[in-house]
Amino acid sequence: QVQLVESGGGLVQAGGSLRLSCAASGRTSNTYFMGWFRQAPGKEREFVAAIRWGGSSTYYANSVKGRFTISRDAAKNTVSLQMNNLKPEDTALYYCATKTYGSGLSLEYDYQYWGQGTQVTVSS
Repeated sequence: QVQLVESGGGLVQAGGSLRLSCAASGRTSNTYFMGWFRQAPGKEREFVAAIRWGGSSTYYANSVKGRFTISRDAAKNTVSLQMNNLKPEDTALYYCATKTYGSGLSLEYDYQYWGQGTQVTVSS
């Protein structure tokens, strides 16, 4: 089992920045990718970004490309999401997720373990 705990959410004005962190514990040795998803009220959970744990490959949703940056600290078993130039449409509950197998990256069922989420609210 893998446990994931997100932190860093909050309320920010449009144009501002936030940095989310996700700490992984448990059986993390088989981690293949870690990702961030988000879910706004009344909407489906959507892919935001992912990073390969054993390397530096990163992937982003088009809606956040150029504004968000995903990074990892393998020594601390953490993954972060730096979010700049935030927009009201970025308001959502942000989830950290990890996968140990499989080729997909952008769908919920591609990931095996999930955190509880951290709320990000961007005011206009």
